[in-house]
Amino acid sequence: MDPEFGSLTDRLADEAGDTAAFRRLASTPDHEELAAVLTAPGRELWARELAAFRLGLAGDRRAFEALVLLLNHRDPERCVSAAHALRRLGDPRTARAAAALATNELRVAYALVPVRLLAALRAPESVPALVTVLGRRLAPDDPHWRVGVACAEGLGTLADARARPVLEAARRHPRIAPAAAAALARLPAS
Repeated sequence: MDPEFGSLTDRLADEAGDTAAFRRLASTPDHEELAAVLTAPGRELWARELAAFRLGLAGDRRAFEALVLLLNHRDPERCVSAAHALRRLGDPRTARAAAALATNELRVAYALVPVRLLAALRAPESVPALVTVLGRRLAPDDPHWRVGVACAEGLGTLADARARPVLEAARRHPRIAPAAAAALARLPAS
């Protein structure tokens, strides 16, 4: 069993009350039944999340929109589960969606998981989006400096020379500097 699935079901069992409906959605092999949950009006969030997660793990692209919405949720655990399922889903739209969420300044408080997903995806959209977001986090009083740290870490993982200017600038930020220095050390020599 996927460890993230175990974590998800433990969390959602508490939310759903470990009902028969919950147990059915957690175990049904029927993808049509799961997909119907995503389009049925009035379904609980836990049911939609469970159905989308299971479809995502199965590679069923009908889960994509629901997973992207969950990737931008205010609950970090929902975001992490959605990111995991999106990676397994393998939909080519995922990187564009993650980049749009990460670079949306109105939702920057929820950008941490999309930023990490971009680094993990290693998609063409990853470096430009992470550079943009990191550049915005360099004000010394920016309250979202943790997002900046995640950007610097992701850019280090991607080791793309295009990140050098923003990482050099980030070395002057008191909280982002250690991650920026480590990322710079991973970049190819210029």
